[in-house]
Parts: sequence; structure tokens; C-alpha cells
Amino acid sequence: MIVEIITPEEKLFAGETSMVRVPGTLGSFQILNNHAPIVSTLEKGIITIRQKENNEEINFNIVSGLIECKKNKIIILVEV
Repeated sequence: MIVEIITPEEKLFAGETSMVRVPGTLGSFQILNNHAPIVSTLEKGIITIRQKENNEEINFNIVSGLIECKKNKIIILVEV
């Protein structure tokens, strides 16, 4: 999956991942390859991304945001 995490000031992350975990407004959820299309709001918490090439996990603290997943492309707009 291709993931981009974007703030109003900069792009925090762009790359291939095997898993994304986000703090949804109604509860935390995880997105894996071939996930159904989804748009959701995010609340204060941690976004965890597992990089595809080395299985390393990266965490990003956020205050709020939005996520869209469609055809294995995930765009996350956040305030940090």
C-alpha cells in the first residue's frame, strides 16, 4: 500500500507499507492491503505504520485528522 501523511506545513511520510493503525474517532482501527474503501475522522493519538521493506514500525503523534483509503492508496491529513 502507498501511504502519505500530510500536515499543513509538510509531508511527514510517503512510502510503501504493509499496515497502518490509526486512532479513529469511534475507536482505533487497522488497515491492511486490499482494505475496503473508507473515509474517517481521527482523534488525538498515535498513527503506527509498518514499513513494507524492513517491517520497521514508525509512530506519529497527532492531535486530529482525516484518513482516506481507496485502491491501496492511503492519504492521511493531520494536525500535529
